[in-house]
Amino acid sequence: MSSRLEPIFDQRTVLCDGAMGTSLYARGVFINRCYDELNLSQPDLVRSVHEEYLQAGAEIIETNTFGANALRLQRHGLADKVAEINQAGVRVARKAVHQHADKQAAKAYVAGSVGPLGVHLEPLGKTGLDEARAIFAEQIRALAAGGPGVGADLLIIETMPALNEAEQAVLAAREAAPELPVVVMVTVDEDGNCLDGASAETAASRISSWGVDGIGCNCSVGPATVLTAIERMAAATDLPLMAMPNAGMPRSVEGRNIYLCSPEYMASFARKFIKAGVQFVGGCCGTTPQHIRAMKSALRAVGAQTASHGGGTKEPIVTETPPAPIEERSRIGRLIHQGEFVTMVEIVPPKGIDCSKELKGAHELAGSGIHAINVPDSPRASARMSAQSLCIQIQQKTGIETVLHYTCRDRNVLSIQSDLLGASSIGLKNILCLTGDPPKLGNYPDATAVYDVDAIGLVNIVRRLNHGLDIGGNPIGASTGFTIAVAANPGVPDVDYEVRRFAWKVEAGAEYAITQPVFDLRILEAFLKRIESFRIPVVAGIWPLTSLRNAEFMKNDLRVSIPDEILLRMQRASTPELARAEGIRIAQEMLSAARTMVQGAQVSAPFGRFSAAVEVLADVLPSTSAAAQPKPATPARPEEEANLAQL
Repeated sequence: MSSRLEPIFDQRTVLCDGAMGTSLYARGVFINRCYDELNLSQPDLVRSVHEEYLQAGAEIIETNTFGANALRLQRHGLADKVAEINQAGVRVARKAVHQHADKQAAKAYVAGSVGPLGVHLEPLGKTGLDEARAIFAEQIRALAAGGPGVGADLLIIETMPALNEAEQAVLAAREAAPELPVVVMVTVDEDGNCLDGASAETAASRISSWGVDGIGCNCSVGPATVLTAIERMAAATDLPLMAMPNAGMPRSVEGRNIYLCSPEYMASFARKFIKAGVQFVGGCCGTTPQHIRAMKSALRAVGAQTASHGGGTKEPIVTETPPAPIEERSRIGRLIHQGEFVTMVEIVPPKGIDCSKELKGAHELAGSGIHAINVPDSPRASARMSAQSLCIQIQQKTGIETVLHYTCRDRNVLSIQSDLLGASSIGLKNILCLTGDPPKLGNYPDATAVYDVDAIGLVNIVRRLNHGLDIGGNPIGASTGFTIAVAANPGVPDVDYEVRRFAWKVEAGAEYAITQPVFDLRILEAFLKRIESFRIPVVAGIWPLTSLRNAEFMKNDLRVSIPDEILLRMQRASTPELARAEGIRIAQEMLSAARTMVQGAQVSAPFGRFSAAVEVLADVLPSTSAAAQPKPATPARPEEEANLAQL
């Protein structure tokens, strides 16, 4: 089927821009403002967003007119300014394109953005089909005003929740601007279906029959779902495809919706979209110029590889300093490679500058035959000695290897790279990549979180550093040589989402995983079965409970899955000593039952009782050390510790 878009994409993949609203909000525009009206009152602000996307590599930019129809503008008392706001939106975008062409000698196109009306159409709502078509026509007529080179180059009818509304927008486009190419994009739910229940295949077939020039999917719940919908659409149409997903599902951090998909992660899906046959790729809510720049790099890499090898979409990492095999990078890497059962104990950094108790505990653990010490990074968003500092002191003063927990909460991508380069230079060899608990969970809920990337993006960064490259693909010299671990939480309520994220972590470069504390072996076994097709070595988290209160805190406050029979066992312990002994027995039983399913165990030491951790691991430690179990190294801390970092 021919398409009037063919001169634009010319048998290649074209990069579109990202979110306008996200960028305006980041510039301080309150959410209750009419963003479309900014075309009139603050055109330079809007143009600056367009310019950033063009500089990032976008070849199509959408006008800031997503909500510039009479119904939506009426809520702001602006229903009489439809033509004025839409024409200004095109004017601002056109100016940005012209300036970019003058500076970069690069051609770009202006797409008129047409969003949904925000109301149900008949028979579900009061707005009639003819009325909806007239409202769309008013907006589209303004976007096309002035003709070629003045008005929009094409129309993107986007985020359509229902096919009946999309059809009225298409009919309006044919009436008001018959000369313009039209792309229609629907938004889908987690199952890949339109919000009116129509399947992706049905949507593609019906929309294609309306004589449009391209179809696709945007917004929705993230790139994975959009990819699934696009693949289904591709089977039902031969029109050009467009994919512009959100940067994942928004999460509320300090009352603000944050989209946590990293630029690297979005770039990985850009390659997948190309493989699925998509001709137009971009982003929706949560995507920024940084995401578009990363996607541009991915498109260039795919193009270069296709030209060199005649096909293929996997982006190669080209470097003269590839990482050593995992067995040569660290002791943990060697043990994992050899298939030996790995033992780790967690030591939480102190709240002050005195870490003598932690160092004494690490020395005794090393003497017991433990393979490595895990050091959390400000667990539960608490202010403590840096994990990196404690790791290096433990290694230098006790000789035992450490695993540095590293979170994205407090660092931007510049700081992350600097920290990791420094960690490698001082001898740290193992990284556990975490997103990090939001500050609101800790003692300083008003502290600012960064979250430039999430755990998936962090794994991508570490992998590139391991190949001697920074995130921009620039050589940094020698490889950092980290072994890369990630977290897994088999007991979360939404295990489907957890499994998907785990798969993405593995794809990004994770080499082994450490689970959150396991108290229900059925949940662990079910999770391991779910990840069989992308399995990496898994180290089970084991937590020796200390009391019924400790068990209830973990179950209710930290949302750890603890069966009722374990709570009952802890309740029956009549003294603190009996409760601690029962907690150790439960942990030993968990370890014994899980041992054949996993490749190692990480045992926490509640209240700094390192002897309890050694006792849990007694059956898997060297026999020469089992008889010499250390005495408690430190007194109990006043608060309960739990490294349950957000995954």
